[in-house]
Amino acid sequence: MKLNQFLRTVFYLRKRQIYYQLKYRLTHINYILSTLSKISNLNCSSIIVKHKCLQDKEFSFLNIKKPFISWNDASNGNLWAYNLNYMDWLLQKELSFDEGAKWIDCFIDDIRSNKVALAPYPTALRGINWIKFISLHYSQISQEQLRRWADSLYSQYCLLEQRLEFHLLGNHLLEDAYSLFIASLFFEDVNMFKKASRLLYRELDEQILPDGAHYEQSPMYHCILLDRLLDCYNFSIGNRRFDAQKDLNILLREKAQVMLGHLNSLIYQDHSIPLLNDSAYGISPCPDELFDYAVRLAIDWHEIPLKECGYRKLVNGKFEAVVDIGNITASYQPGHSHADTFNYELRIKGKPFVVDTGISTYDKTPRRQYERGTSAHNTVTIGGKDSSEVWGGFRVGKRAKVTILKDKPYEVVAWHNGFGSQGKHFRKFILEEDGFKVEDSVSTNKEAISWLHLSPESKILSYSNELIVTTIGNIDITGASKVEIADGEVSVEYNRFLAVKIIKIHFSHKLSYQIV
Repeated sequence: MKLNQFLRTVFYLRKRQIYYQLKYRLTHINYILSTLSKISNLNCSSIIVKHKCLQDKEFSFLNIKKPFISWNDASNGNLWAYNLNYMDWLLQKELSFDEGAKWIDCFIDDIRSNKVALAPYPTALRGINWIKFISLHYSQISQEQLRRWADSLYSQYCLLEQRLEFHLLGNHLLEDAYSLFIASLFFEDVNMFKKASRLLYRELDEQILPDGAHYEQSPMYHCILLDRLLDCYNFSIGNRRFDAQKDLNILLREKAQVMLGHLNSLIYQDHSIPLLNDSAYGISPCPDELFDYAVRLAIDWHEIPLKECGYRKLVNGKFEAVVDIGNITASYQPGHSHADTFNYELRIKGKPFVVDTGISTYDKTPRRQYERGTSAHNTVTIGGKDSSEVWGGFRVGKRAKVTILKDKPYEVVAWHNGFGSQGKHFRKFILEEDGFKVEDSVSTNKEAISWLHLSPESKILSYSNELIVTTIGNIDITGASKVEIADGEVSVEYNRFLAVKIIKIHFSHKLSYQIV
């Protein structure tokens, strides 16, 4: 890490983040078992059943399967260990009550030595899953068992309250608020309810944009946070504990409606999400599961035009494109952002043709750095540089700033300054009846490269500097000095790679290509 890079990154942080980063690093708190919890059985019908992750004492997360060793097992990366400690696998339909109960008891037995589990984010997610499991199986739980579980859970929430993720903000703090709210109903804890309510009012107002998008611009995290928001609404309308819930329910419903409306506008015709920024399949509930969940809760919604999220969708009978003309947000929490300004995905007659590289890992590896970098996206690099300064797995220093010049249903024009002194990048997206056209210009004498990542299903039949012929679509090119074809890999799920062809179109000053 270079000092200037560090300073360019810290520049965007809020004072509160810096304060809590220092506070949490300098102070240490221990897990202390409390016996003060009050238990209240909750109605939680209609929830989404979780993916099957546990079978025959083997856990499968992120496409990596292995037997249980310990709760601290990070041999497959920290995210794998986090998934183990989320314990959402308690809610897979194949899991019996007796087996789930054994795992909860095992967790409690090992909790003091479990460093992963007591981190705030796993605590927040696991708390919701325990409450769901207890509520669904309440009649099968002995009073002794219930007291042991509730005391441990309450103690975990006491720890969470002292470590709310103000040092990160963003989706982590919103997840903390969701979890604290559901716990307040379960424990009938008015102080916990007041704290959770304040957080929910503030964070939902800031994090959910006017067009319904979550401000971190990850379709996957949008789905994750919408799922949890629907859980909050579900628990709240079915379990009246506090007078102030009535007004909060209005907020929860309204935010769910706009998030559903945004998702409805963003998804492809087959109801899958674009894999933009940190997004992968198999992690969040799919859009149809969320829509069905909302229907069960009697929530209605309508499509909302894409605006503040930075994405635009250009669609006709043959082509379906999602393009990115947004700035990196949230500026103070860009951990799930990529250097992908003016990136896009394109489908032809429902088939993926131009695709995002996706994400395969959160580990701080060269692969993670590559997947966040500009050359891993369908946009332009100048002098081999990234359009924004991504580094350290989840950090961003200097960022591209976008200026939108034209914003129409079939034509979008914008430029950005992410390459600094090396020149501006102008890009125009045009959707015509018989083709999808991209026009690029750069204000520099340095060579630029336009990158295209074809889908695994696309096979290149022939290519030249003027024409690329594939099995799904053809690309007519004007202005290329050289066209190269390289082998590459994309990831639609964590730790799963698919072979693809990457097209590198070299040009100076101006380039245009039309996909037909």
